[in-house]
Amino acid sequence: MQSVPTPPPAPTRRGLLAGLGLAAAAPLALAAAPRPELRDRPTAPPAPPARDARAVLLRGASLVLTMDPAVGSGPLGALEHADVLMRGGAVAAVGTALPTPPGTRVVEASGKLVMPGFVDTHNHLWQAMIRGGCTDRDLFGWFRACTDPQRGRLTPGALHSFVRLAALDALQSGVTTLVDWVDIFSYDLIESYVRALAGTGLRFAYAMYPPAPDGVLAAKVKRELVDPVPLGSFQIATHAARAAESDNRAHWETAQELGVMLNSHVLERPEQRADDPVGVLADIGALGPRLLMNHAVHLTDAEIAAVAAHDVRLAHCPLSNMRLASGIMRLSELGRCGVKVGLGLDGGTNDTSDFHALMKAAIGLQRVRTTESGVFPQVHDVLRMATLGGAEVICLADRVGSLTPGKRADLLVIDPAALNFAPRFDWTGQLVFNGRPENVDAVFVEGRALKFGGRLVDVDTARVVREAEAAATRLRSA
Repeated sequence: MQSVPTPPPAPTRRGLLAGLGLAAAAPLALAAAPRPELRDRPTAPPAPPARDARAVLLRGASLVLTMDPAVGSGPLGALEHADVLMRGGAVAAVGTALPTPPGTRVVEASGKLVMPGFVDTHNHLWQAMIRGGCTDRDLFGWFRACTDPQRGRLTPGALHSFVRLAALDALQSGVTTLVDWVDIFSYDLIESYVRALAGTGLRFAYAMYPPAPDGVLAAKVKRELVDPVPLGSFQIATHAARAAESDNRAHWETAQELGVMLNSHVLERPEQRADDPVGVLADIGALGPRLLMNHAVHLTDAEIAAVAAHDVRLAHCPLSNMRLASGIMRLSELGRCGVKVGLGLDGGTNDTSDFHALMKAAIGLQRVRTTESGVFPQVHDVLRMATLGGAEVICLADRVGSLTPGKRADLLVIDPAALNFAPRFDWTGQLVFNGRPENVDAVFVEGRALKFGGRLVDVDTARVVREAEAAATRLRSA
């Protein structure tokens, strides 16, 4: 992918990236001096990233999927041979032969696809430390053998290394927004977690599971750690169950007081039917558009009807559900009822941050379950779920999820000129069934290039990996 300034001369890669909204003071700017190492025990939230006022024009993309039928054609709002203009962190215009404002940095996108960034509605980034572990266990066995023993060993420095590793992995695969469900309690660990997320340049929601429950701590984390991060937002997490109903009620009350979503795991395994999580959430008054249910694999017909009637939002994690033998979400029935569903990578039991694989699994599992090839979701459905649908699920559709002028400029440039993707037949189908993270040529968040030319900007990936390996070794030998 080549960037051409207006007017000439042609840029070097160093100068090119410096002009793509990456000011010298920005933490991820390639033209800046190398970023100083973050301390093992961070003591303050990071400064907001610098924002360059220069516009960026992606010129002549072979296909732009805007996800906005009012901008392009069909359900994906498709445009051929189109331009995308980003200015001030927002999408300024989408169309053919757009004029180039003075001082605009032009990026040639001929032969490429442009689309909104992926929205990961459910993750546990810290679980990168146990990737590939406990592969013969179901959910409860995995908790006992993998997550529970490791979580108690975490230090701020190690946690920072794991979160940074997993977040950058998601970023390089095309994720621009993610929701992280976190049951890590001490303030120093939370501070390290949020700082690692903020340092990647990703848009994120930190879903905090408060101990006890502790509404004071939750309010402090939101106020002191998350709110100062321009791309950060906050949610309250819970585990809905009759045995924990008083905690669930307190969590919902805290979410209401803070004006944020409640985020709960629900019916991931059939054994959790005894917990009656949907009934509990109904009894505490939480059913509604400010409730996000994760997994929701074993919903009954009546529960699907209740979820649909109350506009509850769901996160579908097909790769994790397969890994843990949890079952298959009744996604086709939920789709028929109009329930808003996004896709989630789900941390350590995904074993990959490959959103293309996630989309393919979401389609394939429903076809296996029903033995029908025409069942929901189809390709256009799952592409929407991965972008605008995910943004709707987490109440950010007014800001991200589609390339609608005025929304934030979170987008991907996909290069299909690869052995796994070519030759062109049906690019939308190929995005789902053939695409892989290495086809993601560029990732922009708020109009800033965080990945460009197939590489993360100003990130020493070898060092990120080394630090995570060293942290894991230290914790396991302790």
